[in-house]
Order: sequence, then C-alpha cells, then structure tokens
Amino acid sequence: MDSSRVYEMNRSEAVGKTGHLFNGPYSVLWTIILSFLIALLVVATVLGNALVMLAFVVDTSLRTQNNFFLLNLAISDFLVGALCMPLYVPYVLTGKWTFGKTLCKLWLVMDYLLCTSSVFNIVLISYDRFLSVTQAVAYRAQQRKTLHAVSKMVLVWVLAFLLYGPAIIAWEHIAGHSIVEKEECYAEFYYNWYFLITASTVEFFTPFISVTFFNVSIYLNIRWRTQSRQALNKETRGVEPEGSGPDTLSELSTQDKELSQSKPMTSVPMGPCLELEGKAETIDLMNPGDLAPKEKDAEKSKGGEFSQRLPSMSKRTRAISQTSAQRFRLLRDKKVAKSLAIIVCTFGVCWAPYTLLMIIRAACNDSCISRYWYEVSFWLLWINSAINPVLYPLCHSSFRKAFMKLLCPKKFKMKASLRST
Repeated sequence: MDSSRVYEMNRSEAVGKTGHLFNGPYSVLWTIILSFLIALLVVATVLGNALVMLAFVVDTSLRTQNNFFLLNLAISDFLVGALCMPLYVPYVLTGKWTFGKTLCKLWLVMDYLLCTSSVFNIVLISYDRFLSVTQAVAYRAQQRKTLHAVSKMVLVWVLAFLLYGPAIIAWEHIAGHSIVEKEECYAEFYYNWYFLITASTVEFFTPFISVTFFNVSIYLNIRWRTQSRQALNKETRGVEPEGSGPDTLSELSTQDKELSQSKPMTSVPMGPCLELEGKAETIDLMNPGDLAPKEKDAEKSKGGEFSQRLPSMSKRTRAISQTSAQRFRLLRDKKVAKSLAIIVCTFGVCWAPYTLLMIIRAACNDSCISRYWYEVSFWLLWINSAINPVLYPLCHSSFRKAFMKLLCPKKFKMKASLRST
C-alpha cells in the first residue's frame, strides 16, 4: 500500500488560489477539518495499539502463543500511526513532499511493510485459531513453544518486506530512470499494472481467501460437533435404563452443576474416584473391594445394593464430566469463530475497495476512477489499523480484563475482591 499514490492524483488537479491556507488542493475550511480528522485517527491508532502492547507487559496471563500474534499485529498497527500517518499529513495538505528523496523511499518502504505485515498477521491469527479448533490436541502441545511462535512472527515481517521493499529500493536503478517528479513521493511501479496485480494477489486476494477458508472450516467443524453432541443426547436418552439415573445429558449437566455448587463436594473428579459426601476419603468406583470397613458393612447389610449401583454411578459421573467439558469447548470455539468472523469482515471491508480501485486505475491509466473515491478507499486502510485494537476487547474476555486493569485499577480490584468473597 502506498499512501502517496492518492495525493499524486490530487496534486495534478491542485491550484493555488487567494484565500487558501496552503498552495494545495483544499480550502482553509477543508484543511482545518482534514487536519482535525487525521489527528484523531493518529491518536486513536497510536493509543489503541499502545494499550494492547502495554497489556502484555502488565498482564502475564496474556502471554500465550495465539496472543503473541495479536501483539505482532498491534506492533505493526502502532507503527502505522506513529510513523506513516504523521509524515503523510503535510504532504496531503500542502501537495509537496519536502523531506527529500531518501526519506521518501524510507517512508514508502515503512508504509508498504507495515500495512502488508498487518494483513499477514491477520492471516497468521486466523490460521492459529483454525488449528486450535480443528487440531486441538496437537495445538495444546505447542502452546509452551514460545520460540515457535516468535519464528512465525519474524517470518511475517520478512515476507512483508520482500513483497514491496526490494521493488521500492531498486526499481529506479533497474529501469534506468525515475518517473517520480520533484516534490512528489510515490512508488516507481505506480503505473505498472502487471506488478500491481501480482502484488495485490499476494497482499490481498490470497490472504482474504485464506482467512475465509479458515473461518468457514471453523464454522463447519463447530457445526459438525454440535450435531454429534445432539446425536449423542438422543442415543443416551434411548439407552439409559428406567430409574437408573437422569434421562438426558441435559439433566446430567444439571446434576453436575448441583454437585459443583455443593459445599461438601467441590468438584467431580475426571477419573474413577468419587469423593464421599462429608468425608475426606475417596472410593474407587471401579473396585468396590477397596471400600473402607464401614462402607463394607453397609454394603453387606444392604444386600450388595451399593455395589450394584456403582457401575451406574461411575458411568453417570463420567458422562457428567465429559458433557460439561464438551459444552465448554463448544462455547469457546463458537466465540473463536465469532471473533474471527468480525476480524475477517473488517479486513475485507477496509482492504477490498482500495485493492480493486488500484487495479482498475492502473489498467485504465488513471482516467476512469474518481480521485475522491480512490482517496476514501485509501483512508480505509489506515482506519483498519485504528479499528483492530477495538476488536480485541470486544472479542476476548482476557483483553477486557487487562484493559480494565490498566484503565480502571480501582474498579478492577473491587470486582476481584467481590469474586474472592
């Protein structure tokens, strides 16, 4: 993405008139309005992404593999607001690049690098969520491999640089001349349709197809597991003997909730052991011979009724635990799919207009696209960097807690104390 491409069109139509604040394309009123809006966008982008990065410093619970990828995205978006936008402001308002050719190329490299890395980070986040849902066991085994996550983060930056960086630096030398006029700043391949269509395929079309595939795969996986769970409910309802226990897994989950809330029994173990109410000892549900003497007497006095009920109790306990764990995973994965869908849709809305208009503009040699529509599509790219930090607290409870801890520490401590009591 080259933010200066937009102004190249504006400058061709700009004229200096009396009453204008600058010798640029905008009147005094519009210059003030645009300055204010750009300043708001810069502040929102910088502060929002800085808050995400600060949350990682303050809250150690956020330092998981998938959240590291969100940190990588926040770094690229933060640098967009801190480096790219401020340098663009005087250029877009005055119509002149006054910082020299060397700084122009450096700014172009940073602009392309940061915006492309933001796109690749979204792909990486989507792929990570895809693995967490479809390959949960293998994914959990890699959660402590921080070096593995860091290598992926570095790879994102390397690929983002290789896509545009060498072309920005070496295009002029390879072509033997420069098409960029004095006091302007845009990439040498600005009018090269073949390069732009190739780069756009790598930068937008392939990433968008990829994240769409990951999101659809997550949805289908969750849908299949939900249907499997419903089938299991029906099967369990049909197999359960009359009078031996709850009729459905829903009732099992109700009993599970009651068990977890009772004071004598704080939890139901996942294994074959079940804690006796009001006692510290445990009994092995799979081996009635290991009962304590008192329990043995009770078993004999009741004619073995207790031992006959043990297999049913064991099955019910396991069913309760498995059903609760399955329900928790389904709810978690549904949240993952929802948050991923929001990020993907935002990415598509912000990037698709610019990419399509850029390709059309290059094909028709800058004569069929209104500069106003093109500039609106361009600003959507940087707006995406400001929106991304807002998506985190909306989609992730861990980020909401971290942000509350940073912004409202007293309120956070009050809530924490209420939970502990």
